Amino acid sequence: MKGGAPGQVREDRARFFYGDKLRLARLLAGLSLDELGGLVTASRQFVHQLETGAKEPTEEMRDALAAALAVTSAFFATPATNPVREEDCHFRRLASAPRALTAQAVARGTALEALVDALEGQVRMPIVDFPEEARPASPNAIERIAENARQHWGLGLDGPITSMMRVVENAGAVVVHFDDLTDRIDALSMARRRPIIVRSTAKVAGARLRFDLAHEAAHLIMHQGIQTGDSVTEGEAHRFAGAFLIPRAAFAREFPRSRRTLDWNALFAMKLRWKVSVRAIARRAFDLGLIDAAQYRTANIQLVKTGQAKAERYDERVAIEEPELLRAAISWISNRDPIVLYHLLANLGMAPELFARLTGERMPTLPDNVVPFGTDRLL
Repeated sequence: MKGGAPGQVREDRARFFYGDKLRLARLLAGLSLDELGGLVTASRQFVHQLETGAKEPTEEMRDALAAALAVTSAFFATPATNPVREEDCHFRRLASAPRALTAQAVARGTALEALVDALEGQVRMPIVDFPEEARPASPNAIERIAENARQHWGLGLDGPITSMMRVVENAGAVVVHFDDLTDRIDALSMARRRPIIVRSTAKVAGARLRFDLAHEAAHLIMHQGIQTGDSVTEGEAHRFAGAFLIPRAAFAREFPRSRRTLDWNALFAMKLRWKVSVRAIARRAFDLGLIDAAQYRTANIQLVKTGQAKAERYDERVAIEEPELLRAAISWISNRDPIVLYHLLANLGMAPELFARLTGERMPTLPDNVVPFGTDRLL
């Protein structure tokens, strides 16, 4: 096949149909077997047989499936290679998330990874540089791991982190958001060759989004190969996030001391300096023994009473950090030669609609004399 003309190569590839790619495309679209069957006028059983390889579709059915799933027919012509598995993922709120939702998130991770791999053939991305640590045996070990991570990335231990987003992206992670998935899955990360972090857009507070990024960094550093989502591993990641955002020595120096009541003005000033929520600051003070259980409980009650359980005072003054790495890679290719991006998508068998769903970006506009999309016309 190597020596054949491009048209012959496409024709040969089109003869193959891999059911695992149909299942992947269906999960990417968030459709059940019944729902996809309804879109292509086929039974649930028939779609299942296609996915398992028990049957093969006609050319017309193949085209109908592609149209329904925002892919091209070429998408089905190659098998899924090294797909993301659920055990590769660190889910938040996994217990309450429907099984179909976690499967959809894993499928999106698989497709996004394939897209990022293709982009890396065109642009240079940061070297993946997350330090690997053994699972901590104590809270003190978590503090040390967080401090080591800051030192590893040249962040020091005395001052606030300017951008948590840039910390993880400079370490090689790709950060995206799946708007329609993160109502039930709070946040998640995928431990892959190039880590993927999915941030939740259900939260509008910049301080909480920064904490989420630090939390996911904790999983990538401390929980390689460990199933997470339980209260123990989540507690470890929370402790790391607090320690990473405000190291213990600096926290102890700046936390306002009082035997009886908390100095709320000082706490909010601390929030604005470190870009960490007051709720997280109160928890950090309790973890470090600077306030007792009664004071910590009183702090949480006060936040609830004043309507600050989810949205705190001065939230608007902590900027929401936006992902930059993936957008910059796509922008660089689009500005240099947009047709390359269309070739790339055609080779992956993705339609622009799926590209937008995965990345949040739109495909660039091509000159009027160039056909905008289609494997047969571009390759």
